[in-house]
Amino acid sequence: MRPAPQTQISPKALPAWRLQAFLESLLVLLAPIGYGVLRYFFDFPLWILWVLLAVYLVYTVIAVGLVPSIRRKRWRYDVLEQEIDLQRGVFIVKRTLIPMTRVQHVDTEQGPLLRKYNLAAVTISTAASVHRIPSLSIEVADELRDRIAALAAVAEDE
Repeated sequence: MRPAPQTQISPKALPAWRLQAFLESLLVLLAPIGYGVLRYFFDFPLWILWVLLAVYLVYTVIAVGLVPSIRRKRWRYDVLEQEIDLQRGVFIVKRTLIPMTRVQHVDTEQGPLLRKYNLAAVTISTAASVHRIPSLSIEVADELRDRIAALAAVAEDE
């Protein structure tokens, strides 16, 4: 079996992913808030509100505290002359090999959250799909984009 890719994503991905998970957890908080509002108008049991709040807290601790660190440890990639090797996944580890001959174009993208942490993502487009390497430092993302584009051009010429 082929060895796993060795290059990890930026350590600055961890606080960015934690902030993203916290912001997403605020949507889960809408369930206890909604129940609390309904309870104000109707005679619903109080214990259900406490259960919903406990579920929210457990979800937030797992989503913010545990999942981003596991996700960063599992996310690895390598760019070789003939292919790009991606490995990702928290509970289910997924491995993808992208032949350089299939690469159509490569982009870097940076939303507001990534910009706050000086990070960028590299997207690799093929005819069938788009693959993403998240949360790289801007310098690494730019270098990786240029390297993949050059290798894909060489592979196309052969």
